[in-house]
Amino acid sequence: MDEKYQILVKKLTEQKKTIATMESCTGGGVVNQITNIEGASEVLRFSAVTYSNEYKIKLGVSEEIIKKYSVYSIETAHEMAYHISVFANSTYGVGITGKLNRVDRENPFGKDNVVFVSIYDTINEKYIDFTVVAVLASRKENKNLVLETLVEYLLQLIN
Repeated sequence: MDEKYQILVKKLTEQKKTIATMESCTGGGVVNQITNIEGASEVLRFSAVTYSNEYKIKLGVSEEIIKKYSVYSIETAHEMAYHISVFANSTYGVGITGKLNRVDRENPFGKDNVVFVSIYDTINEKYIDFTVVAVLASRKENKNLVLETLVEYLLQLIN
C-alpha cells in the first residue's frame, strides 16, 4: 500500500494537483499514508478527522443531510468531500464516514459495518463514490481495506 501512496503523491506533484481529506472512521489514516511520503507538503492542503457530527457541520456538512440520510451515508460523504475541497481550495476532496465493527449510540441510523467514501473532483465537478463492507476481523484491518481501496480509485482518477 505504501508504494501506491508514493505513486499518488508523485502523480499529484507532477500534475500540480492537490488533495484534502475529511475522515471519520479511518481516523486520519489517509493523511497518514500521504504524509509518510517526502514531498507530501506539495500536494496536501488540509486534513480533518471529524468523529463528531458537530465538527462535520462546522466544516460545512449540512445538518439537514445528516438528519435526513444519517451521518453514515454516501450523501454525508459527498458533503465531506465537497466542503473539505472548498475549505482547502484543493483539486480533490476526500470524505470518509462509516461504522467499523461497532454500534454508534449517538447515531443509531445508517448501515453497520459499511464505510462510505466520496472523492470530489473540482476540475470536472463530479463525485467518485464507493463503499467498503467492513467484514474483516479487526478495526485496523478494515481501515487498511478502506485505505487500499481509496488509493486505487485516486490513482485511476488522476491517471
